[in-house]
Amino acid sequence: MTPVELSRTVLRAVRRAVDDGELDVVVPGRIGVAPPGPGGCGDYASNVALQLARPAGQPPLRVAEILRQRLAQSDGISDVVVTGPGFLNISLRGSGDALVREILRLGHRYGHAERPTGQLVRLHAPHEIRAVVVMDAVARILRSQGALVRTSCVSRPESAWTDILGVEVDAYGTPEAPAPLDAPLDVHVRPVPAPPADPTPLGRDAARWALLHPAPHDRPRITADHLVQRESNPLFRVRYAHARTRAVTRNAADLGFHADPGDVNPRGGTQAGVQETAVHETAVPETSVPETAVQDTTALRNALADHPRVLQAAAAHNAPDRLARHLVIVADAVLPFLAAVLPRGAEKPSAAHRARLALAEAAGAVLAGGLSLLGIDAPEHL
Repeated sequence: MTPVELSRTVLRAVRRAVDDGELDVVVPGRIGVAPPGPGGCGDYASNVALQLARPAGQPPLRVAEILRQRLAQSDGISDVVVTGPGFLNISLRGSGDALVREILRLGHRYGHAERPTGQLVRLHAPHEIRAVVVMDAVARILRSQGALVRTSCVSRPESAWTDILGVEVDAYGTPEAPAPLDAPLDVHVRPVPAPPADPTPLGRDAARWALLHPAPHDRPRITADHLVQRESNPLFRVRYAHARTRAVTRNAADLGFHADPGDVNPRGGTQAGVQETAVHETAVPETSVPETAVQDTTALRNALADHPRVLQAAAAHNAPDRLARHLVIVADAVLPFLAAVLPRGAEKPSAAHRARLALAEAAGAVLAGGLSLLGIDAPEHL
């Protein structure tokens, strides 16, 4: 169901409520839907109940409940939740399945352009370590979006920058004026320089993160904090989250099941983990996923769905820090969810477990692909 189709579905729900006499309002010409804001959940949200409350002479929550009951019965909608003063949060049936399948199909290339755009971008950087590293990351992101990129530095980069930090520069010296027919886009990469402290002792991954994670106008911190393996270190959280997604895949293989996109929290029907044969009558039924895990799933799906837009924005604004911060969001969304992926105790692997594993693997692919564009390794063991 597309946003336009969902908007029409919500509009029909309003019209039915008016026809049934539960709402006394003029049916609007159109109703907008958008991704849920802070505190919301699901795939889309609408504030139509807030808009209709005053003309209907009813509290917004009452209007929202009237519409919720009708929307929940509509084809293509799996759930409707009312949040805040009366926002309708709508989950589409199968929408998450398609997203997960798309990510698993494309792997690290999820969010990349399907084909070259023909755009030529020439990046230039001063002889400064942060500028060169940022330029290298910008080039990687631009190439992921189909651009042809050429990089240059005012003078030859230090050997440590190339050998330790892994930067690649195509040329050095004063950039030539572009030929009129080529009409390339020239970009001068000039973030706030790094402090005098040499970042190379941190190693490639931590040093690049230290230089790329802050916004270009912020001065980076070159400290050993980037090497600390604890939650306070964003780089550790991102890499740990990726390693954990790979670990659950290995553990699932040991238990004899694999990923298969679907409903991570099915409702109704035979309980997951309960086999219908007498041989397994003593199996412990799987408990439903805690409400917090369901909310974490929604946040995770939204973060994964936003990945292509983040890559496009990072390319358009030459801002790898946007990608770095997005990876932290994905990591923080997937880590709480991973506890619900594998069966517990005597549970048997179910369709829900396979669906959760698929969602975890999709998150791992996004984390690995994003780290690769930043020039940072995504280890399978950490």
